[in-house]
Amino acid sequence: MPRTRTRTRWRLGLTATALLVASAVVPGPVHAAADVTDYAITVDPKGSGAKIDDTMYGVFFEDINRAADGGLYAELVQNRSFEYSTADNRSYTPLTSWATTGTATAVDDDGRLNARNRTYLALDAGSSVTNSGYNTGIRVESGRTYDFSLWARADARTPLTVTLHDADGALAEARQVTARGGWAKYRARFTATRDSTTGRLTVATDAPVALDMISLIPRDTYKGDGLRKDLAEKIAALHPGFVRFPGGCLVNTGSMQGYDEASGYQRRRSYQWKDTIGPVEQRATNSNFWGYNQSYGLGYYEYFQFAEDIGAMPLPVVPALVTGCGQNKATDDDALLKRHIQDTLDLIEFANGPVTSEWGRKRAAMGHPKPFHLTHLEVGNEENLPDEFFARFKQFRAAVQAKYPNIEVISNAGPDDSGTTFDTAWKLNKEADVDMVDEHYYNSTQWFLQNNDRYDSYDRNGPKVFLGEYASGGNTFKNALAEAAYMTGLERNAGVVKLASYAPLLADEDYVQWRPDMIWFNNHASWGSADYEVQKLFMNNVGDRVVPSTATTTPSLSAPISGAVGLSTWATTAAYDDVTVTGADGTTLLGDDFSGDASRWTHTGGGSWSLQDGQYVQTDVGAENTMVSAGDPAWHDYDLRVKATKKAGKEGFLVAFGVKDTGNYYWWNLGGWNNTTTAVEQAVDGGKSTLISKPGTIETGKAYDVDIKVRGRQVTLYLDGQEWGSFKDDKPAEPFRQVVTRDARTGDLIVKVVNAQAADARTAIDLGGAKAGRKAAVTTLQAAPEAVNSETVTAVAPVKSTFDGVADKFTYTFPANSVTFLRIRQR
Repeated sequence: MPRTRTRTRWRLGLTATALLVASAVVPGPVHAAADVTDYAITVDPKGSGAKIDDTMYGVFFEDINRAADGGLYAELVQNRSFEYSTADNRSYTPLTSWATTGTATAVDDDGRLNARNRTYLALDAGSSVTNSGYNTGIRVESGRTYDFSLWARADARTPLTVTLHDADGALAEARQVTARGGWAKYRARFTATRDSTTGRLTVATDAPVALDMISLIPRDTYKGDGLRKDLAEKIAALHPGFVRFPGGCLVNTGSMQGYDEASGYQRRRSYQWKDTIGPVEQRATNSNFWGYNQSYGLGYYEYFQFAEDIGAMPLPVVPALVTGCGQNKATDDDALLKRHIQDTLDLIEFANGPVTSEWGRKRAAMGHPKPFHLTHLEVGNEENLPDEFFARFKQFRAAVQAKYPNIEVISNAGPDDSGTTFDTAWKLNKEADVDMVDEHYYNSTQWFLQNNDRYDSYDRNGPKVFLGEYASGGNTFKNALAEAAYMTGLERNAGVVKLASYAPLLADEDYVQWRPDMIWFNNHASWGSADYEVQKLFMNNVGDRVVPSTATTTPSLSAPISGAVGLSTWATTAAYDDVTVTGADGTTLLGDDFSGDASRWTHTGGGSWSLQDGQYVQTDVGAENTMVSAGDPAWHDYDLRVKATKKAGKEGFLVAFGVKDTGNYYWWNLGGWNNTTTAVEQAVDGGKSTLISKPGTIETGKAYDVDIKVRGRQVTLYLDGQEWGSFKDDKPAEPFRQVVTRDARTGDLIVKVVNAQAADARTAIDLGGAKAGRKAAVTTLQAAPEAVNSETVTAVAPVKSTFDGVADKFTYTFPANSVTFLRIRQR
């Protein structure tokens, strides 16, 4: 789950590096900026870098932020089957999103439509039911066709009047269908006479009738396959090499049991593919880990079909019977494990099997007799119990390899970029010679700028990396710049990093569980974020092989860590006492035993702080990030000591240092992650990254002595007088990154440069004797660091131009805060 992030303005300067440039080179375009910094790029066109697979970059789809129902799935009616329930969400009822007149009753009895669609609506004579859709209502466009359907049961011939309207009147000519006898499906077609984003769909009856599965879908969907066209087109425009689906946390959370025909509907179970295929009225609905209901109208068949439609490799993820995402439980039911393994084998048969096989026949019955050509499959997602996960993973892999040896089975390394879980998972994966390991991390912009070389040291002969989820904590252009800089390192290491996908993919602006997201939408519009534009630029200009190149870099950080001190809690109540801050020379900078007042402390977070019995106590057990801070942001080289006591709650407590403001600080998080881990985190512009992490639990009621020594950029941490750990934060956040690739089809050299700073980068480029033409096709993304794309403003968009000054050695000035791709045709 994301933690609240506060954004502050971001600026990164750079000391100039002297550079000799030949006088004969042709200058590149110069853009106005406060400063110009000199760099050099040297290309070795005769060298051979890593081969880049066609599937290098892809997309990760998870039903989060209403990405499926009300999003990519084109259905316009919310809760069409009356299956919303308080078991899924305490605010839900079977009539959520519906308004009724007369007598309307949600019924769950033996008269239901089928065993998996248990609730239906009984209307008395003279009654009606109206659906309000998603967001502000149902979106229709003048002249467009919309297909209506419902299932109905009536004892006698019963006309039903169906209208599409908003507050201003009819949106289309009313339609009538006549129900008679047992459950049957009835259809009608609407042609909208005007535009509306606040439409409503009403079904009215003059006689008693039972209704279910009331549906309205645009006729014009992506390639006719039932997906919302503008969203699907934006994804397709990326030209992704793969689609990872259906998650994410929703895959490996909830009950592992499947639907039980004997006992009836079982809610809150993990996502299981067999629930999601077949006729939509026979698919089980389910609660979603992210707090809402999912209809499974967008199911495994549709995922495979969408991947095929956009020319991407399908990459499904199945549960490993070890929960993650903060739940951290392992199921030991051997029969259940065997059933899930068999389900996985059946999934492969559903994707690839002949029409004569059981599951291949089901695929063919849905309209796709040809196989979907599944080649990769992932087991599990972000498990925090690596030993338990891996014991089960090996059984899945053995079963798959025995029957389908050509399927590559992907493992994972937990939810973070480092730490005990990560290290243990990687050790197990290496020992078992796993083909590929999925890494996930959501870090600050600074982390991404600092860690471009992350994969330089990975074992070339070990498991390959699937970077299945990553993002820098925001949708401003500075976030996209940091991610672009990092992606140059991914490409340089394409021999190790075989797959990579930003996450999450979609977000409805009115239903957000997670930020940032690549593509945003509401019921009538969609727009790509700055991060989307970066991903699109990289995905459409990948190349086939890395061309070795080097560039000048930034000196290491030398200024000491500086900042005030702070106290905080997270889903916990805690008491603090005897805070002292002492300079390296022994000078007391702060001393507070809380015997008086708390006037020296500034409350910048949530929660409730008060003085109690000579201690400073945070008493709101549900509050997150309750920071109070004291001191001078200019403090450096000091010792911070404090007594801390957890009083109640899920986690431990947090002690902060180097506090600049609400979005920039370090803190020692003792007993975090549901009281399982102790770590030092750094917040930069509100985005956090972990610097050092170990398993750790904090006892309730025990007073701990916390001591943090800051010397220059070196930090040493002591707990109860014993050294817990230390780190040195001196890695530069390099703003100038580059990579060069070759496109075998066109013969182009693609010089990709990220300049994530407020100064132009005047760069001498040496092509190393490559036979290059004089002209380069240029694509540039440039904007203010805080620029954000929205429904009405596209602040970050590609600009295409031509540079007529390419030579073996030439100068090009890359604008401040920019991503630039030069495609240079080789002769």
